[in-house]
Amino acid sequence: MKPALDELLTHPYIWRGRHAPRDIATLSSGHPALDEVLPGGGWPRTGLIEILAERRGTGELRLIVPLLRHFSHKEGTGDRGWIAWIRPPYVPYAPALAEAGIDVSRVLLVHARDDDEAMWATEQALRSAGCEVVLAWADRASGQALRRLQLAAEDNGLPVILFRPGSALDAPSPAVLRMCLAAGDEARLSVVKSRGGRPASLPARDLFGGADA
Repeated sequence: MKPALDELLTHPYIWRGRHAPRDIATLSSGHPALDEVLPGGGWPRTGLIEILAERRGTGELRLIVPLLRHFSHKEGTGDRGWIAWIRPPYVPYAPALAEAGIDVSRVLLVHARDDDEAMWATEQALRSAGCEVVLAWADRASGQALRRLQLAAEDNGLPVILFRPGSALDAPSPAVLRMCLAAGDEARLSVVKSRGGRPASLPARDLFGGADA
């Protein structure tokens, strides 16, 4: 029975907390202080990443600008995929994105009427084979919907970044990485869950003060 158990525990859909394997594919976050605490030294290359913010506009987009810049200038054969934005709370400001080094010609903006439609559109984007990375915003998301996103991201080898309010921290999630941005004078970024890693907390000034974002 032990060989069968060992095989089960090595399956990529099984999360084993701090005992999980650390040899996961990653991409640098572009923030050295954050790379120091993330397993593998950066964002997971595939899977569901949740960024929870106590208040919108506390740095959640600055956090991922280097990642979007990476996908904007990724070299390779064939057509490059979309950078999909699913139901952002505000229309992305193209001049600011361009100034940050993001190729706006590859930004795909998807409007959705509610959270359920946003989650459906996010899953379709992940399964379309036409995207490099998918960003989505939802105030509410069921456990089943989150699991579908995680599976779709793993199956298609893509990262999906889901932005949710800080109150979502009380609910469980299958995300491979879960982070929370606290607002206020002493704003902090907390890594509350990471596959193969441990919880960590960083002052926001350590991320954005000298980061290229």
